[in-house]
Amino acid sequence: MLIFWTLLIGVLLGYVYGHYIKPNRKLHKAIQEARRACAVLQEDGNKGVYRTIITDHNQTSELVAEVRELAVTKAGQVKVEYISAYYKNPEFRTKKGEALLREVRELLGEYLPLSEIEWYENSERDERIHRQLSKLDNLEKHQFGE
Repeated sequence: MLIFWTLLIGVLLGYVYGHYIKPNRKLHKAIQEARRACAVLQEDGNKGVYRTIITDHNQTSELVAEVRELAVTKAGQVKVEYISAYYKNPEFRTKKGEALLREVRELLGEYLPLSEIEWYENSERDERIHRQLSKLDNLEKHQFGE
């Protein structure tokens, strides 16, 4: 009789753990991962395009560099990180990839004028991220009662 009750209690506890406790832990971890991903997207910062004309050995080409804002100074300069770059005239210089980004950093420096950068529109993206975060908060409150 003792073996029967032990097995019955074990089966009952296994059922409660398998159907209620373990799925809630997985859901909680998934919500935390989604929240971290949204936070990374929000911290991504403003991105934009900087265009300038480069002249070398009687040749000219427009340099287009995609940048990300890291900080803004009081003087109206923006500390940037270069994401990608290319020359409009492909014969002007043949460097590509990381070598081109190094060259752009040396040519333009780490600070660019704020007024000369064409920023991408982020309001729709930021609103979408904010909505997703509020949905995650509501789901977590509803599911876990926090």
